[in-house]
Amino acid sequence: MKLNNPLIALALTAMLNAVAGAAEPVRIGLVLPMSGPFASYGKQIEHGVKLYLATQGDTFGGRKIELIIKDDSPGTAGDVSKRLAQELVIKDKVDILAGFGLTPSAFAVAPVATEAKRPMVVMNAATSSVTTKSNYIVRTSMTLPQNSAPIASWAAKNKIKKVFTLVADYGPGHDAEGQFKKTFTAAGGEIVGEVRAPVKNPDFAPFLQKIKDTKPDAVFLFLPPGGETIAFMKGFKERGLDAAGIQLIATGDLPDEDILEAIGDSALGLVTSFHYSEAHKSPENKAYTDAYYKAYPKDRPNFMSVGGYDGMRLIAEVLKKTNGNTDADKFIEAARGMKWISPRGPISIDPATRDIVQNIYIRKVEKINGRLQNVEFDHVADFKDPGKQ
Repeated sequence: MKLNNPLIALALTAMLNAVAGAAEPVRIGLVLPMSGPFASYGKQIEHGVKLYLATQGDTFGGRKIELIIKDDSPGTAGDVSKRLAQELVIKDKVDILAGFGLTPSAFAVAPVATEAKRPMVVMNAATSSVTTKSNYIVRTSMTLPQNSAPIASWAAKNKIKKVFTLVADYGPGHDAEGQFKKTFTAAGGEIVGEVRAPVKNPDFAPFLQKIKDTKPDAVFLFLPPGGETIAFMKGFKERGLDAAGIQLIATGDLPDEDILEAIGDSALGLVTSFHYSEAHKSPENKAYTDAYYKAYPKDRPNFMSVGGYDGMRLIAEVLKKTNGNTDADKFIEAARGMKWISPRGPISIDPATRDIVQNIYIRKVEKINGRLQNVEFDHVADFKDPGKQ
């Protein structure tokens, strides 16, 4: 058929181009530590992302999802993460940047997202200020202040008057320490000692002895999940701090399900505040954990996998709202105020900060049917990041 009217021909060409564009996959560049000391972070986030696609479909807003994963090991070298993000944008032509296991990675990539105008979905990195580094960042994980304030309030209400703090000496540790001290002292508590431990290969022996000599009611602890956590927990018990009546309290990433069995019975009695537990009782979490064990029988679902799962869900729901349009401004506008029921409970995206609002649960490590679990016994509903208030 010959089209004599140039306007009709132009309109038809535009329609065909639109259809062709819609058929293009949405390319998501996942920047994650897939090897090295924080490989479990990348593995769990990848599991969550892929589990969502496996259980909910891989086409949203008329466009199929294509994942491109880059290993930014160790995750603490921002220059590596930034270079990989630039490659993803320029060479791989990704539409969305996502992942980010640790704060240095998210900080380094934020300017790339801003300059390239790409939405950036943070699925773990937990320093409060991450979302302030680019207007195109939205986070589906947590912040350290969000998880530190509730345990400080719980301690003050439960006859804990003197606390010694020990945190890892980097952004999330500083956030956790600062918010705990602020909330605990405002409630009448006293900080009787504080230590910032090196992130790499710390020797906990002198710190543990100092804590024992100080005789606090409790120790507030934040360390990245992994070998350091296991070493501290075992040292705490071996040096008799628990026998001396010192309560250990922490943010819930400390007894993360990925390392809980490795910590062993040293973790029993640990009280934490956190946004997700494998043992969370809800139909959504049962469906999630059942699907997870079917897909990954050698691993346990943890908070990082849920951060990836919910991050992928946010991307999917945004694509439905925008009919597959990944324009950064439209993407972020669609994400603001979004809410759903996650495996962790009800969550939403704060329209003002683009950060997550969620329940924070008070939990205690117990042995259930022979297996260590973080058992929830209280919660703070719809809790925003206090670091931005």
